[in-house]
Amino acid sequence: MSSSTVLITGATSGFGLACARLFAEHGHSLIITGRRSERLQTLADELTPKVPVHSVTLDVRDTQAVSDMVDSLPDSFRNIEVLVNNAGLALGAGPAWEASLEDWQTMIDTNVTGLVNVTHKLLPVLREQPKASIINLASVASNWAYPGSHVYGASKAFVAQFSRNLRCDLAGSGVRVTSLEPGMCETEFSLVRFKGDQEKSDSIYKGVNPLRPEDIADIILWIALQPAHININSLEVMPTSQAWDNFKVVRKTD
Repeated sequence: MSSSTVLITGATSGFGLACARLFAEHGHSLIITGRRSERLQTLADELTPKVPVHSVTLDVRDTQAVSDMVDSLPDSFRNIEVLVNNAGLALGAGPAWEASLEDWQTMIDTNVTGLVNVTHKLLPVLREQPKASIINLASVASNWAYPGSHVYGASKAFVAQFSRNLRCDLAGSGVRVTSLEPGMCETEFSLVRFKGDQEKSDSIYKGVNPLRPEDIADIILWIALQPAHININSLEVMPTSQAWDNFKVVRKTD
């Protein structure tokens, strides 16, 4: 895999940023994408002395932009062996009837449509490789319901099921597919979810020892480096301070 290229969406923060740095440390060429051009350029400048880097300001929700990005890749970056579908977000954590419809649509457009756009465009490229990996970032929310998750959890459930269905279609080919499902991890995730409210974001992690982006990057690299005959179908990861709780029961009082 050392001569191949890794494409990471949402590379300007969190899991994507940690992945870009880790794959660069291991000598892999990188295509990094994100919506924040200044951050993307800073990352490209940081990594270019180590490995070849091609950066593209990209909104994965834009189908044509995704297509144009892949079609215009320099020849030296066309041998894509690993796709890390990381771009995604959560917005809001209140009850469904208080949620913004615009927030719901943004989560669907990013977490579902964006992931589908990138995957569909890259499947022909990945299938040309003797060994390739699609690593989709789902969430524990794809498996476990909780109040306030509504569309976010549903969108991540799509990611998990889409990954399984892709596995069926790609079985016997050189393309592996993994649904990686992290639990509580301290990134900009909660800051975005709470629209920049730092105090509210910090409160989520207070008294908890959450996962770190580097933890998830380590796992993603490990998945990609597995021998060609091994597919990690799904992997759910939580910090030791997080676990499942009882079902919610609403009791009437007289």
